[in-house]
Amino acid sequence: MILWTLYDIVEDKTRNRVAKYCKQAGLYRVQYSVFLGEVDKHRRDTLELQIAAIINPATDSVYLFPMSKDELRDTTLMGKAFDKKRITEEVKLLFI
Repeated sequence: MILWTLYDIVEDKTRNRVAKYCKQAGLYRVQYSVFLGEVDKHRRDTLELQIAAIINPATDSVYLFPMSKDELRDTTLMGKAFDKKRITEEVKLLFI
């Protein structure tokens, strides 16, 4: 599945750890606090557990949005957006 991970985290140390976990899961940073990539269920579950263990639920927000490859292809990007083609090619390369 394609996974969008978005967050708003107060503490720098926690925010940096979440970014590290996203990169370790094979996600690609498309904005400072937004990651995107293809993961299997196990990797998504692991990422969710890692993040849940370190965030402060009273002050931090993290969203994991699954998306199909077809839905990613159908997205509309405006303004200074990431290169959708590059993302889908990187996703393919990461998991071949």
